[in-house]
Amino acid sequence: MPPPDATHLADLIARSAMRDQRAFKQLYEATARRLYPVALRILKRQSLAEDVLQEAFVSVWQRAGTYVGAECHPMTWLTSIVRNRAIDVLRAQKDEVSLTREDADNETDEQREFADEGPSPLQLLEQSADARQMRHCLEGLEPGQRQSIALAFYQGLSHQELADHLRQPLGTVKSWVRRGLDKLGRCLQQAMA
Repeated sequence: MPPPDATHLADLIARSAMRDQRAFKQLYEATARRLYPVALRILKRQSLAEDVLQEAFVSVWQRAGTYVGAECHPMTWLTSIVRNRAIDVLRAQKDEVSLTREDADNETDEQREFADEGPSPLQLLEQSADARQMRHCLEGLEPGQRQSIALAFYQGLSHQELADHLRQPLGTVKSWVRRGLDKLGRCLQQAMA
């Protein structure tokens, strides 16, 4: 399946921002099959991934007017919405687990012995493959792009904080992040194809 045309997707997003339901349906049909695996890789559960995809498209409908085509590829923008929503769901699940751990204090030693909270061998294999693909795609970035993206995602630095940390002009850092995310998105999309 060839990747959707960026110009066409940007047009569909712009028309969706004007509440064109037909354009929104076309956007969904053109991208959902590529976005669903993003949610599934993060959540590891089909039902959760389907829910996240639906919620992500509700968010796309609501936020379509905020998309600026010059800043990133449409698939990168859509993928980040799905990814962020999936991570939110994952965090919420972890919060629920930590609350139920208080109940676990009342478990017997025998009950605890059989509880296995670690990832399954298949999950470890998938995580390893995802990590290798991400590492491969990150290695394809220029050093400034790679460092900016890593600091932004792993340490949560804003553009201004990145500029201060890297001692670079704000515009340069924004450009590194934007171009790096675009290139990273294309690389990961090719891996999913």
